[in-house]
Amino acid sequence: MNAVRDSDLQQRAAAIRLAVFDVDGVLTDGTLYLDDRGTQIKAFNVRDGLGLKALMRHDIVVAVITARRSGVVERRVAELGVTLLRQGVSDKERALLDLAAGLNIETRLTSFMGDDLIDWPAMKHCGLSAAPADADGWIRRQVDIVTQAGGGRGAVREFSEQLLAARGALEAWQDSYR
Repeated sequence: MNAVRDSDLQQRAAAIRLAVFDVDGVLTDGTLYLDDRGTQIKAFNVRDGLGLKALMRHDIVVAVITARRSGVVERRVAELGVTLLRQGVSDKERALLDLAAGLNIETRLTSFMGDDLIDWPAMKHCGLSAAPADADGWIRRQVDIVTQAGGGRGAVREFSEQLLAARGALEAWQDSYR
């Protein structure tokens, strides 16, 4: 894990109260599997899921905003206990701003992890932006943090651990499993 070292980034990471994640390319590797009937299949990394649970356990609200609609995504986020799911969103900026306002959380206290151009309008409002290692090159150059892991391959867990570490909660969370 590439720890957040810059003091400004460290402070911003420690202040995050709402962490928002895209799905395709972040919670998954971006591959869409479709069978002959059009049934959609997605693969999720279980370690990413545990990272999301860790954030919620440490009082960080977790939300998912995605441009696509998928019953698979609905099921996975429900399994994780994530109640803030926005699907079929073409305007992620508006969705983020509405979500933060509805929760009475200033956008400077939010983070957004995305991987492609459609995510940037929302990401630019956040106090902290992140992208997986295999995100679009332009996005990687814009964000505050680029994980070493790729989308669907531990990037969400890595970023979650960085947020916890900034709060001084990472070791306590890890130790809770001893």
